[in-house]
Amino acid sequence: MRLWTVHPQYLDAKGLVAAWREALLAQKVLAGATRGYRHHPQLARFQSHRSPDEVIAAFLGGLADEAARRGYSFDVSKITARKFKGRLTETSGQLLYEWEHLRGKLRTRDPRLFRKFREIATPDAHPLFRIVPGDVREWEIRR
Repeated sequence: MRLWTVHPQYLDAKGLVAAWREALLAQKVLAGATRGYRHHPQLARFQSHRSPDEVIAAFLGGLADEAARRGYSFDVSKITARKFKGRLTETSGQLLYEWEHLRGKLRTRDPRLFRKFREIATPDAHPLFRIVPGDVREWEIRR
């Protein structure tokens, strides 16, 4: 499960669909509708919020907006809560760590997209996140 801090505009088609499916699974986990993945580290920043269902809904909304911009039709009726109107704080270290991870995936999965984004040192973040200085988060599983 990867709930990207980077803006969904950088995901290839396969990555965007996978992010949508994984975020829908995260929504179920956060709602207590499934027993698996309850302790997955990617859920920590959502679980720590007082309204995790609304925060994951906002995350899903950002993915759905990007999908619509590309002409895809994600079923937004699957988003079960009203969207959180604020922003979550995330660190620049986490954003950059994920950026390098995504670039590695794009290098092999979509070389054209990799070349398009090659010169971007600091990507935009998913609209849910406000980026502040800091290191990679402690919950991140590093390679």
